[in-house]
Order: sequence, then C-alpha cells, then structure tokens
Amino acid sequence: MVSLPQLQLEEIEYPSSDGEPMAESDITRELMIDSVRSLQAYFQQRPDVYVSANSFIYYERGNKNASVSPDVYVVKGVRKRKRDSYKVWEEGGITPDFVLEITSETTQEKDQKVKPDIYRQLNVLEYFQYDPSGHYLNPILQGLRLIDGEYQPITGEVVSPSDITLYSETLGLELCLVYGDLRFRDPQTGELLEIRLDVEQRRKEAELALTESERSRTILQQSLTESELALANTARELLKSGCDVERVAQLTGWSVERVKLIQNSNL
Repeated sequence: MVSLPQLQLEEIEYPSSDGEPMAESDITRELMIDSVRSLQAYFQQRPDVYVSANSFIYYERGNKNASVSPDVYVVKGVRKRKRDSYKVWEEGGITPDFVLEITSETTQEKDQKVKPDIYRQLNVLEYFQYDPSGHYLNPILQGLRLIDGEYQPITGEVVSPSDITLYSETLGLELCLVYGDLRFRDPQTGELLEIRLDVEQRRKEAELALTESERSRTILQQSLTESELALANTARELLKSGCDVERVAQLTGWSVERVKLIQNSNL
C-alpha cells in the first residue's frame, strides 16, 4: 500500500519553465548558448558529464519552490542525456560542480547575495559571475571556490578590467576575457575552446548567399571541415560588422593570417 505522503510527493509537478524569456538580452542569451556549446564540445568524450543552461535545478523533493536556475552549469558523475529539469534526488544526490551566472541589473542582487548561499548548500564547488556590461561587477569576471564548506575568492591574472583570467579546477579550463568577451581556454594548449555553431544552418545560409561569381572560391571552402566552414561564415559576418582582423582572430581562435585569407576570399 502506498502511504499518503508518498502519493503526495508523486503528484507534485515540477515545472520546466517559469514562462519568462530565456534571457533578458541578446548578449546574455548568446553567452549562455556559446558557453554550453563550447563546454559540450570539450566534454563530448565524457558520457558522465552533463552541461546545461537556464534550466531548473530542484533540490528538495516535494518542494517545487526549492529550485534555482543557473545560467550555465556542469555536473560530473551523471549520465549525459536530455532533461526538462534537473532533480537532485533522481540523480543520486549529485549536484553541479560548476556554475556560471551572467550578471545584469535585474539579477545582480540575487547573484551576489542569494545564490552563493544556495550553491554553498548544494556543494557547488565553483561559482563564477560575469558582467558583460561592466556596470554591476568589479572586476567584471569573478570566481568563488568552495573550501572547507565556505566560498573563497579565486585569484587569477588581472592585467586590466578587460583582460582577466581565472582558472577553474573542476573544469580544468581557464575563463578569460578576450576584448571583454568571456571565453574558455585550455591552459595546456593555450587555445580557446571552439564556439560550436549549427553547421547545417550555416551551410544553408552560405549556399543562399553564394552567387555565380563566387563559385570560383569554393576550393577554399572544400579545404575546410564542416565546423571550420561554420566558423568561417561567422568570421566573415564579424568582419562585415566592422570588427578588425586581430579581434576576429581572438574571437575565433584562428591566426591573423587565416582570418585575412577568409577576408580576401570573401567566404
């Protein structure tokens, strides 16, 4: 016979959405998407690492209000699969190891005063905050590491307000600012993680934009992998928007010479 308390627990609904937009700005949304895709690519050979963004984490069974929704988070030791929400009790009590919050005017107070206590109780090993606007955090990239049950600031390399590097022990990656934009970098190779793009969508866009006069340049396209072709299209868009070659090289992780080749070939 099922007891009444158990029946009540099973009947509780845990929403996967609060009806609010994914992010309040294009910048925040793109940062979340780029971060998740980069980290998913980095951990693609790890079936026990789950990467997600802006989804509910429910940490108390039977209490749908006991939840938090990190902008980006990484959980080690759980099966990599699609989830509507993350229920701690269904995952063997395993909680996120890494959390990144993108701070804005509406989230500043909660990110700095409320969420650190929640993440500490959930034993989140590292909690990072990034303020793309530069108005709400000083410095604009900050990190906390859980030591003996309390969060301690992560010290890193601060060259200037727009040149900061912090190391994440749990990811084995550096969080760094490239011209003020947040990127992940492999400290062993010094290479920025590739921002994974929707290759098929980019390919269709490239085919629509390709005119007869440009077909002579497809030799260079054929020499690129699908992922590189998508990144080449992004590099072209950045160049068209006014970004200089050096900044595009930083954002894509390519050499200046390669970006110039893309620019001259009008890919």
